[in-house]
Amino acid sequence: MKKKSVIIIALVIVIIGFFTWRFIRPMEIFVVDDRFAYPVDTSEVPPVLGDLSAETCGSCHTEFYREWRTTIHSKAFTDPYFQADWKFEDKRDSCRLCHTPLDRQQPQTVLGYRDASKWDPVLEENPNFDSKLQHEGVTCAACHYREGKIVGVLDNVNAPHPVKKLENANEVCVRCHVVDGKRWDTFYRFPPCGTVAEIQSSKGTVKRSGETVVQDIASLGCVDCHMPAIKRPLVEGGVVRNARQHLWRGGHDPEMVKKAFTADLFEVALTKKNKRKFTFEITNTGTRHYLPTGTPDRYLSVNMKLLDSQGKVLKEQYHKLIRKMMWRPFIIDLADTRLPYGKPRQYSMEYSTGEFNNAAAIEVKVRYHLVNEKRLKRINYQSKEPIDYEVFSKRIDLSEAE
Repeated sequence: MKKKSVIIIALVIVIIGFFTWRFIRPMEIFVVDDRFAYPVDTSEVPPVLGDLSAETCGSCHTEFYREWRTTIHSKAFTDPYFQADWKFEDKRDSCRLCHTPLDRQQPQTVLGYRDASKWDPVLEENPNFDSKLQHEGVTCAACHYREGKIVGVLDNVNAPHPVKKLENANEVCVRCHVVDGKRWDTFYRFPPCGTVAEIQSSKGTVKRSGETVVQDIASLGCVDCHMPAIKRPLVEGGVVRNARQHLWRGGHDPEMVKKAFTADLFEVALTKKNKRKFTFEITNTGTRHYLPTGTPDRYLSVNMKLLDSQGKVLKEQYHKLIRKMMWRPFIIDLADTRLPYGKPRQYSMEYSTGEFNNAAAIEVKVRYHLVNEKRLKRINYQSKEPIDYEVFSKRIDLSEAE
């Protein structure tokens, strides 16, 4: 009996120790995939490409450069929120691999990894580190430079540098925008940074990364939405060709978000004369991935209010369209109320005209939230820019609606 008690006590101590470690350990929310485990090798850069800076590229590709400067890609490293979040996460090296993809953007060279998840790199100081290039974040070469050549969708250009044709432009997006999380301690429905559609593999399994299932990378459609088609020369004075704008607008752009859904507020006819019912319907009609997507901190809010003539709230509903996660001791999807593609979501408000005989209007407002407020407090980040904005609003005067 004494031996049995010792065994039980030992097991309890081990279990308590294990869960204590799970709560205090550094967070590893994804597996560092082979696609981005190492930065882009720039050791074979032709002299004509110079220092690989966006400004150098822009000396010929002027319009592309001007567009890039307006993007979040250009601020992938310098963005104040990223810097605060990265600092909070102990400046994990893996974050650099997508936010500054080129090897010369890295202060240290990645020689290998000590662990299977590739969160513990073997590093040495990088003699070719370029701090100015680092501050360009996802610069031109991050997407277009591979193995001594500039990659793109054309191969018949008379360029002064070597060119290699991509099979499909979406190949570039997948390097960083499909981040897997398959580990023994993660139970994701979708990975934390997934922002594109699910990819059906040749073995019939689905690579989890979004909502709609497609057969291959070419069918993803990333560039169709985020890089609008345009006709223009690749360089000033060149041949006008089919090209794409380098804008990558997404959650930081209200107009882009507004294009992703359709919504309406309307009255529903009821048989009871003293009752009135209004329904708000919203549908993700413009994006094949969930709305919103990306980091689980992002969400949509729907606020419905019944108001009197003075604007006083008589009745109210508030809904969050959000992905809720449990991060410790294991990573688990708890709930997901975001908008999948093509499936209408309805919220209704019903009231009695006898109870609210002074009701004058009903309104609904939808806001897009870039960051969860709890996360801001946790990482102690004071945003100098709005972290949410209105994307839909409608008000119905009840006297006119009768």
